[in-house]
Amino acid sequence: MNLWGGILLGIVQGLTEFLPVSSSGHLVIIQSAIPGFRQPGVLFDAALHFGTLLAVTCFLRREIREILRALIPTVRTRRECNRTGVSPGRTMALYILIATVCTGVIGLVFEERIHTLFTSPRTTAAMLLITGILLFLSDRFPGGRKEQDMNITDSIVIGIVQGMALIPGISRSGSTIAFGIFRGLDGAAAARFSFLLSIPAVLGALILESRYIEAVPPADVPIYFAGMIAAAVTGFLTLGLLLFIIRKRRLRIFAYYCWILGISTLIIRTI
Repeated sequence: MNLWGGILLGIVQGLTEFLPVSSSGHLVIIQSAIPGFRQPGVLFDAALHFGTLLAVTCFLRREIREILRALIPTVRTRRECNRTGVSPGRTMALYILIATVCTGVIGLVFEERIHTLFTSPRTTAAMLLITGILLFLSDRFPGGRKEQDMNITDSIVIGIVQGMALIPGISRSGSTIAFGIFRGLDGAAAARFSFLLSIPAVLGALILESRYIEAVPPADVPIYFAGMIAAAVTGFLTLGLLLFIIRKRRLRIFAYYCWILGISTLIIRTI
């Protein structure tokens, strides 16, 4: 893989990480078409995800700042707290922690099996069809609850779903947003929680994949950084677009795309 190949994959990652079409699925399909593509574990994919992590951190900097501020032990006014006497930021941090633990358990238990799936375009294509079904159905649920109306069950369900989205072809953003909507959350609220939840998930993946860093040839290091930067810039621009589409309740557009891509890949792989 050359520098332009790394940048191309970074752009693909930035476009597809937040748009509900499975970034890992696209990376698997495109990487399978790049002659001689190799990566230790899924370290290059993890590096691209770090780029989109930078994008979401910048895009949601206000929400992240409020959560971090709530974790600092200071005197809270009644206005800053919800009906239970706990600040919304601290409650959100708890829900993110619970969901992250659920995801982490799934990732650790099935790590080796998930790695093998990253070399299977057919499996990825089949999972894209499932992602399409989730997105299509999500537009038919009204939703309406905001982040402050979330509960522990919501975080557990979404955390488990995010764990299942480690399978390439299952869109992390698409599946978590869809199940948030299935649980009655407003689309924008489900999206913001999904984006916040991606932060510890990506950091966890980076920690797991960091053991492969020594296996990266020195000549490939600039390629990793170029892909990371491309993913960060493209991802930041994509976030605003997705929130606009969610507010218009048009997620089924991505369902059609997932179905077309999944079916096309299956046909090509069987020829």
